[in-house]
Amino acid sequence: MPAHDPHDGLPQPPDDLREEGLALWWSILEDLDLDQHELSLLRAAARTADRLEDIALELTRVPLTVTNHKGDEVSHPLLVEQRMQGAAHAKLLASLRLPSGLTEGGELNRPQRRGAARGSYGIRGLA
Repeated sequence: MPAHDPHDGLPQPPDDLREEGLALWWSILEDLDLDQHELSLLRAAARTADRLEDIALELTRVPLTVTNHKGDEVSHPLLVEQRMQGAAHAKLLASLRLPSGLTEGGELNRPQRRGAARGSYGIRGLA
């Protein structure tokens, strides 16, 4: 008898995901049903998680400072990239509006939707 796959019926991850990205993918999809636009955000967040892991590993092998073309000692470019990827990762996860638990009524407690600075968009031609 074949072993039961706990991920049967769930959206499958992109083929290029590795350990960190796969862990994020399954940790979210094992508990939540996502819409297509949310799956797109999750794909990007999972790839960013893998990229952050790659950068962290590489930073263990290189000095944290380098000499630039002027001869000044500056932060390694990977530190800058790590900060930028971390910020992007946080924004992607925040955009998913992942629930933080259950309400008193037993429903998932998702963060409030925030409107854009210009307000919500409407359909052209409708008042």
